[in-house]
Amino acid sequence: MTATPTTKERIVLAYSGGLDTSVAIGWIAEATGAEVIAVAVDVGQGGESLETVRQRALDCGAVEAYVADARDEFAEQYCMPTLKANGLYMDAYPLVSAISRPVIVRHLVAAARQFGASTVSHGCTGKGNDQVRFEVGIQTLGPDLKCIAPVRDLALTRDKAIDYAERNNLPIATTKKNPFSIDQNVWGRAVETGFLEDIWNGPTKDVYDYTDDPAFPPAPDVVTITFDQGVPTALDGRSLSPLQIIEELNRRAGVQGIGRIDIVEDRLVGIKSREIYEAPGAMALMAAHRELENITLEREQARFKKTVDQRWTELVYDGQWFSPLKKNLDAFIDESQKYVSGDIRMELHGGRATVQGRRSDTSLYDFNLATYDTGDAFDQSSARGFIDIFGLSSKVATERDQRVQGLESLDDVAPLSRQD
Repeated sequence: MTATPTTKERIVLAYSGGLDTSVAIGWIAEATGAEVIAVAVDVGQGGESLETVRQRALDCGAVEAYVADARDEFAEQYCMPTLKANGLYMDAYPLVSAISRPVIVRHLVAAARQFGASTVSHGCTGKGNDQVRFEVGIQTLGPDLKCIAPVRDLALTRDKAIDYAERNNLPIATTKKNPFSIDQNVWGRAVETGFLEDIWNGPTKDVYDYTDDPAFPPAPDVVTITFDQGVPTALDGRSLSPLQIIEELNRRAGVQGIGRIDIVEDRLVGIKSREIYEAPGAMALMAAHRELENITLEREQARFKKTVDQRWTELVYDGQWFSPLKKNLDAFIDESQKYVSGDIRMELHGGRATVQGRRSDTSLYDFNLATYDTGDAFDQSSARGFIDIFGLSSKVATERDQRVQGLESLDDVAPLSRQD
């Protein structure tokens, strides 16, 4: 599509199709005098079609509507790197929202270039992580672009949004607010606010959508996941795309109640926040990938990769997807996955994804070295010398300690009194 020439300033808005961003179109236009271009990006969040969302944006006053089906892009270029990095923030959260923001940012900047916009807008509040992720990404990919947030910068509150929509007859429902704030995509679902903000309260069943109650599971489901260089390529021998694999495991692991996470999370802005996540496909894939790494990565390589994985995860959580350090860590992680190929057999049942079998042509597991039975190829006579050398530095240090402590104990003994 060719942009229409205009003398007015243009602002690109990250558009979800919901009440807040629908109202934001007119709100921004009135507050700034600029024309608004709505940008909707499908990363597997479900719901309405892109065409429906596009038409609503135009009906709400957008001068242009840019829509993109980015599901495969998201799965291949964002979910798969996260899987290879075993990306679990605080050892629990699989970066559901954090990895969707950079793909949306790419499309926001592309739309700004296409339609001649000078500013990019998003719907985040001033106390969350996403404002950082959006704006750091935008200023990295488009250093000349400005950023505004209607909720944070233009006083667009929920009650004002409902009133504005009703006064202007916008084609959007203004029903009572859902008690939860929800963000979802193909990698998982994030739920917060409402009664969950009291961290003593347990989640009720209406919190969940991607997963069924693990206390009442169907029969166990055994799945074999095939990997090639750290990326899943097939389920049960059927070649599938990354998106198809995530979607199928979301269904199969979801009915088993796998991937429910309840965490008090350290936000980037310095506060702690209670979050509920559902990521059945992601968590099943993580468990399989880690187990395949266990048999294909050399010991010291695996130990160091854990440090790299953690730093990679922190950078992505903090909105640094496009940073130089993250790119450097990508290079290490990609190299480490050269031999992470093979099959993992897992049982999905009752909230757990349990590895039952492993096989790989590039495995470092040697049966003849590992066995204790006849045919053992390990030379046990080498062990004594290895132990002597391995423990030598500690032995020498202990001898030093004993020697020094012995001298110090002599200094502590009071001299005998001399009898005249």
